[in-house]
Amino acid sequence: MRRMTGAKQKRVSRMAKKREKTDDIMECPECNGSHLVRDYNRGELVCEDCGLVLDEQLIDQGPEWRAFDADQGEKRARTGAPMTYTIHDKGLSTEIGWKNKDSYGKSIPTRNRAQLYRLRKWQRRIRVSNATERNLAFALSELDRMASGMGLPRNVRETAAMIYRKAVNKNLIRGRSIEGVVAASLYGACRQCNVPRTLDEIASASRVGRKEIGRTYRFMTRELKLKLMPTRPEDYISRFCSELKLSGEVQTKAMEILKEAAEKELTSGRGPTGVAAAAIYISSILCNARRTQREVADVAGVTEVTIRNRYKELTDKLGIEIQL
Repeated sequence: MRRMTGAKQKRVSRMAKKREKTDDIMECPECNGSHLVRDYNRGELVCEDCGLVLDEQLIDQGPEWRAFDADQGEKRARTGAPMTYTIHDKGLSTEIGWKNKDSYGKSIPTRNRAQLYRLRKWQRRIRVSNATERNLAFALSELDRMASGMGLPRNVRETAAMIYRKAVNKNLIRGRSIEGVVAASLYGACRQCNVPRTLDEIASASRVGRKEIGRTYRFMTRELKLKLMPTRPEDYISRFCSELKLSGEVQTKAMEILKEAAEKELTSGRGPTGVAAAAIYISSILCNARRTQREVADVAGVTEVTIRNRYKELTDKLGIEIQL
């Protein structure tokens, strides 16, 4: 292993510092190789190709402690949760825990608990300072409740919270129920993140009707200029197959059927859930994992008549022969 001296060492050190700032790929000045390894035990940056030590006395930016599971990591970390739009103050304010224990884990004496109770009460009051924050606090808690009930991922919640915040900033809430705007934001976020949910599913998780959610959603997309593409039948296949406990083979076959149907323009002008349900029904029969029309209809939220109509169209136009 060779070491550099003098002006070359200074030049390479400057290059290393520049790399830390820009995160660009750094090359070895000796062999122009890009296979560089940071050896934190020795504190060196070494070229794997020629063995040249490019930098010494590296600083390890990681924590000085080790954790072997998630609980240990949470206990030993000295930072809070990341910023999130799903909390009205973005999670940047302090919070007094409900446990009557100090930072060392010792129980707080009884004589001091009344003071701690008052601190918690005033902390809750201070976090909500005006009407807008009060509105956001209620709306975002409602959004979290709905998203949890529907099992939606984190990115959908963040997107829905962002849409709702834009609506508040443009004063679109006035004259409308908070629950309706929250439900419409969640519906738009689902479509934006390619995790589509039907209006009926959103309505069943919220306290407002399907008609009001649809009306509010159309108004918000027009005012906020949300560019959302119509949902496709392919977006529903994986979820419906999962709920029906069907294999990956059935899912792949259903996607192939939908691809052929789209090429022959059999999906345009028809409800995506109905077309997806019919494709799953056909593929389940072809793959010997038969499900009844009633089972598929219950999962997809459509009627058996819809599945039969779409099923007949797909089999006739695509030339699929099925033995019932």
